[in-house]
Amino acid sequence: MAIASCFFCVPTPNTTAISESNLTWPHLVSSPRLSSSSFSGVISAKSISFHRRVSISPVFSASIDNGGSDNNGGGLGGGGGGDEGKNNGDRDGGDRDRNRNEAMLLLAESGTELESLPKDLAAAIEAGRIPGSVISKFLELQKSAVMRWLMQFAGFRERLLADDLFLAKLAMECGVGVFTKTAAEYERRRENFFNELEVVFADVVMAIIADFMLVYLPAPTVSLRPPLALTAGGISKFFHNCPDNAFQMALSGTSYTLLQRLGAIGRNGAKLFAVGTTSSLVGTAVTNALIKARRAVDQTSEGEVETVPIVSTSVAYGVYMAVSSNLRYQVVAGVIEQRLLEPMLHQHKLALSALCFAVRTGNTFLGSLLWVDYARFIGIQKSH
Repeated sequence: MAIASCFFCVPTPNTTAISESNLTWPHLVSSPRLSSSSFSGVISAKSISFHRRVSISPVFSASIDNGGSDNNGGGLGGGGGGDEGKNNGDRDGGDRDRNRNEAMLLLAESGTELESLPKDLAAAIEAGRIPGSVISKFLELQKSAVMRWLMQFAGFRERLLADDLFLAKLAMECGVGVFTKTAAEYERRRENFFNELEVVFADVVMAIIADFMLVYLPAPTVSLRPPLALTAGGISKFFHNCPDNAFQMALSGTSYTLLQRLGAIGRNGAKLFAVGTTSSLVGTAVTNALIKARRAVDQTSEGEVETVPIVSTSVAYGVYMAVSSNLRYQVVAGVIEQRLLEPMLHQHKLALSALCFAVRTGNTFLGSLLWVDYARFIGIQKSH
């Protein structure tokens, strides 16, 4: 049986001179590294017809038989053998040849040299891991000064190439986080809201620090990471080949096993545990300092509000982010946005942004409610 994450694609011929069937990579390139300008000297990009892969509908279908991700074969993620493994390898090889041809044609058409690209992107193009659609998006993003600056950073580059609305989603999450979390705290505490203001403040501080990472870490990416050294351990290879989002769609020429997708949840969970614990340490330390300052100024408040236990609260918040926040944000980014909203509203960016805003606002509010209930359930916060 198979678990999903691929495209149904159909070839759509262009209305130009010759077919891609007569345009294979070995005929065009004699050296392993060729600039797009020298490529265009061999053949004119505008006089060439090639079949582009057009996504019809995303279907979650990364087979658990298929061995590995774009670096295939490493460690625990390995899978299928025999004739089926050979067929999968042949199919991926054909996809990578097509990706390489399309990418080089687009670079030649735009007058962009391969050597002028970031090294990881250039290496991915040469390896055939990047389809033409990603190169088109890269060239489009380069027209904006802000995006061009952000694309210098590998993490932002991988995320912006996968989702050109990533920066807007980051701003949405951080912008509304403080308001929705405060509203959720009030909804849960009602008449005790001001009596528990120090605890509310700690929750909001933790949320602001964590919001950035909650969007950043589970966001789908175009993986540009180079393969690990042959001497790397099996566990390192396995997690290296895992996607950043467990539910993200795989690019042409790339596939993820079920185990690798589960590994993405575990890896992000470990990172979010560290983020949650650290942000909580900061938040609770600030809260305790405010409580002590209040007692020093107003002696009548002595004993009215207790200090927050730092270690237990920090560990509890780390566990909460590793489990609840991790799963919710992976589903929002990988399923709701990338698989449902994006295909329907791809040509309507304003409507897509509005729906993403609504979904993320609701998710943030839900998360705040769940945190208050969880904190009271395990006893680190008390209702008055």
